[in-house]
Amino acid sequence: MVETKSPRQEFLLLAYQSFGIVFSDLSISPLYVYKSTFSGSLRHYQNEDAVFGAFSVIFWTLTLLSLFKYVIIVLNADDNGEGGTFSLYALLCRHAKVGLLPNHQAADEELTTYHDPGYSSRNMTSSPFKVFMERHKKTKTGLLLLVLLGAALVFSIGVLTPAISVLSSIDGLQVQLQNRHTRMVVFLACLVLIGHFVLQYRGTHRVAFMFAPVVILWLLSTTGIGIYNVIKWNPRVYQALSPYYIYKFFKYTGRDGWTSLAGLFLCTTGSEAMFADLGQFTAGSIKLAFCWIVFPCLVLQYMGQAAFLSKNFSAAPLSFHASIPDPLRWPVLVVATLAAIVASQSVISATFSTVKQCYALGCFPRVKVVHKARWVRGQVYIPEINWVLMILSLAVTVGFRDTNRLANAYGSACMALTFVSTLLTSLVIYFVWNQSLFLALLYVLFFGSIEIIYLSSACMKIPNGGWVALMFTTVFLAIMYVWHYGSRKRYLYDLHNKVPMKWILAQGSSLGIVRVPGIGLLFTELANGVPPTFTHFLTNLPAFYQVVVFICVKTVPLPYVHHKERYLIGRIGPKSYRMYRCIVRNGYKDVPNSGDDFENDIVMSIAEFIQMEAEGFTNLDAPVDGWLAVVRTSEKFGKRLARSESDSKEESCSSSFPITGSCSKSPALQKLQSMYEQESPDLNYRPRVQFKLTDTKFKDLRVKEELLQLLEAKCAGVSYIIGHSRIKAKWNAPFLKRFVINVAYSFLRKNSRSPAVFLNIPHICLIEVGINYYL
Repeated sequence: MVETKSPRQEFLLLAYQSFGIVFSDLSISPLYVYKSTFSGSLRHYQNEDAVFGAFSVIFWTLTLLSLFKYVIIVLNADDNGEGGTFSLYALLCRHAKVGLLPNHQAADEELTTYHDPGYSSRNMTSSPFKVFMERHKKTKTGLLLLVLLGAALVFSIGVLTPAISVLSSIDGLQVQLQNRHTRMVVFLACLVLIGHFVLQYRGTHRVAFMFAPVVILWLLSTTGIGIYNVIKWNPRVYQALSPYYIYKFFKYTGRDGWTSLAGLFLCTTGSEAMFADLGQFTAGSIKLAFCWIVFPCLVLQYMGQAAFLSKNFSAAPLSFHASIPDPLRWPVLVVATLAAIVASQSVISATFSTVKQCYALGCFPRVKVVHKARWVRGQVYIPEINWVLMILSLAVTVGFRDTNRLANAYGSACMALTFVSTLLTSLVIYFVWNQSLFLALLYVLFFGSIEIIYLSSACMKIPNGGWVALMFTTVFLAIMYVWHYGSRKRYLYDLHNKVPMKWILAQGSSLGIVRVPGIGLLFTELANGVPPTFTHFLTNLPAFYQVVVFICVKTVPLPYVHHKERYLIGRIGPKSYRMYRCIVRNGYKDVPNSGDDFENDIVMSIAEFIQMEAEGFTNLDAPVDGWLAVVRTSEKFGKRLARSESDSKEESCSSSFPITGSCSKSPALQKLQSMYEQESPDLNYRPRVQFKLTDTKFKDLRVKEELLQLLEAKCAGVSYIIGHSRIKAKWNAPFLKRFVINVAYSFLRKNSRSPAVFLNIPHICLIEVGINYYL
């Protein structure tokens, strides 16, 4: 008998697991907060008021931003349980027409998770501000740029977090070595970083169970050290919990106290992870772990360091490691290094996920996304991004060699990302939660004013390391926007140059060409109409496949789309044309299926559509968008075709005609295909999937004929046709547009993956059609 966990046990288990992923980055911030704060001009204020004031700022910053803003408010702005910058954008796109995603259809709004019953805005009257946002393209572009800025900041944080985390943890060696051998510390940090990035491709599923115990051990050990320092050095430090000490701090330090805010803000770094990693947990489990363990532990640790510094101000450059009792320094150093690796891992995984979401929304060059079945849902690995992160992390580690300048860059990126989330959340409060504009403005004014004060302090740190975060963010933002601009221009070109249906109908059922056995899957970005790639192919080679399916793979503003709602199937032209349309709807966090599963899903979906069409949709409750239907919601789906698998290459597709389609592939072609499969190990082990009709009695023999032709075409083989485009700007276009299209966008396309890689198309089945675009 299998034992099932009760809801309470599941809740506590999620709260326990959240320590290793959600709170790892936030938990290691005591390593560098005081060191960065007192590294500048504040080091001249060596008295108790300065230290107590700094601790008071830390406490209230944690309370207002981490606790009140993220835990109490932002965690409730989830998108079907998912968090992060793109979840906020998706919510806005669904509740207001502010998105720039192409191919929006009315059928998309009928997805089960599209509208949240608690915040449905279907029947809400549009406010003037909402109408303004929806009518002006510049406001939509500005909103997209704000979201892309958040994504670029996540990338910058993904570069800086491993560097500052690992280097800060190993900094404890300088206490043991009496501040000598700094190069050795940097060398060891680089070794740890290289090993960490090299092992990324193996995934974290094997060692993820260790993450939570490491972070919990780290929190408990640092809390114990904090309590020890409070008792030993200055028990009066608890008085600094009063906000009066913030007033005394700025009155005493003046402008120097303001410039030190950039270092004090580091106490909240990692707070955004509570919302970004929400999809793997629940809001309740994160709130429980933060309020009852993480927040008290961090406050006690910062209080202990403040008590130590108030009596040992000269130890400020290595305040955390210097405050550790001598017998515990080596054990804490080991735990600190492990905790830094765990924190780096969570940020790296978040960077991979963000890049994948950017690509799904058409805002990032094509990259290879790896997801294995045994990995956690949503966890992906992107080789190109992994090596870029490693090179840049090593560069900033070797270039800076100390955590102070790294902290300036890291803090600037985190502050900007926090401000971006504040702006987006205020829009969610107004558009999604249907609250008053006054409440949304009150939210952004309260939290935004606090964050702007910190940002103004960070601007003073730009010459001393902050420029690195600014440079990374600018480059990543430029890459994403250039790719989005070029991709959108290409989509609009296809939309304006699609083939008229009159031309298709005038050619007759044969299209004026030779129809050869097989299925041709022609990929296009258009959700309606025939793309120019099709006619370009026929112009150069007047032959095409017996069955033609136009595939449009698009992203809808949802994190995940249920598999049964993923495919929209329709028909192009009369039935005798054997031309179909399939729209594949993915969420921005969905990972595409393998090519083999995709082929079989398409065949089964088209077969279901043919029979439902003959039945007049009388037994179908699914929504219909013109001649498009969500076929997998039918109760009969999967029962009309019998599916069998075989690994034997000698097993033929042919069978008796009334039950399956006879394979029309000649012996020579079959022999040639077997030779190709022997040369391709991946194809050699692909299972042979056979279909046959479960019911051989049809009222309309034309339906039976069409189904048999579909099965015969599947037996003959499936080919994938994609466009291999050459894009140029028109000669009379403005100089900036010609530079963006001809130089920047072309460079990104040449150095990105082929569409076949992301779509998991087998190379042996791929046909590329060259076509020129003049934008």
